[in-house]
Amino acid sequence: MLKQRVITALVLVAVFGLGLFATSPDQFALFLAFIFALGAWELGAMSGLHSAPQKGLYVALVLALIYLLQFVPVSPVLTIGLLWWLLCTILVKIYPSGMALWNRPGLRMLAGVLVLVPAWAALMQARVSMIDGMPGLSGAWLIFYIFVIVWLADIGAYFSGKRFGKRKLAPRVSPGKSIEGLVGGLIAVLVLPVGVALATGVELQGLVWLTIVTLFAAALSVVGDLTESLMKRVAGVKDSGKLLPGHGGIMDRIDSVTAAAPVFMCMMMLSGWLAGQ
Repeated sequence: MLKQRVITALVLVAVFGLGLFATSPDQFALFLAFIFALGAWELGAMSGLHSAPQKGLYVALVLALIYLLQFVPVSPVLTIGLLWWLLCTILVKIYPSGMALWNRPGLRMLAGVLVLVPAWAALMQARVSMIDGMPGLSGAWLIFYIFVIVWLADIGAYFSGKRFGKRKLAPRVSPGKSIEGLVGGLIAVLVLPVGVALATGVELQGLVWLTIVTLFAAALSVVGDLTESLMKRVAGVKDSGKLLPGHGGIMDRIDSVTAAAPVFMCMMMLSGWLAGQ
């Protein structure tokens, strides 16, 4: 099992690297559309859609909404994403209260749309943007920064939770996560804004805001993970899919990013620190 997980992880890293750094923005859009279509298929299944035609229609709906994003301002979409993940923080905390909502397939399908569409908007906006005063944090590297937020938060949470974890973060949703793990993950991501500041010579004001946004995105990335865990629990499945040997499905790999990306990009855009390339 470990060997299988390692091989799959190496393949994912290679595919991710090529899809991110070896593509133009238009090519990246196609790459991301393929990934999100697979994610929509899995979310459709977790929403109670059992037949292939039903799941196919749900995928088509998500892709159609993604296509229509080019005709609307991105700021409201990112704001919706931020508000959605703040709401999910409450929904995860009060679970199993609110089961009447999660038991409705239509609302679970709506939740899937709110997971994927703002994340798409955020990642595509990042692909053509830069953080003002930080020229190295732009385009593909800005997306990479968001992914590293998620990875460091996850790694920090794992090791600190294993060593110090005592108080459960969301015991009814994901018993393995602890408050100490969350704190450890947030501490781990602090190396990112500090590293960017050292590399770019950003002013103190920029460093402070980048640190705040990075920490907030890291915290909400955990909510993304917990929300998918909640949806899997309601659907009665262990993994979102079986596409990735040893890792489950696509959503099992990108759940945290779907939260971190719109949160990070929305806060940067609303603060005025986001600029086009």
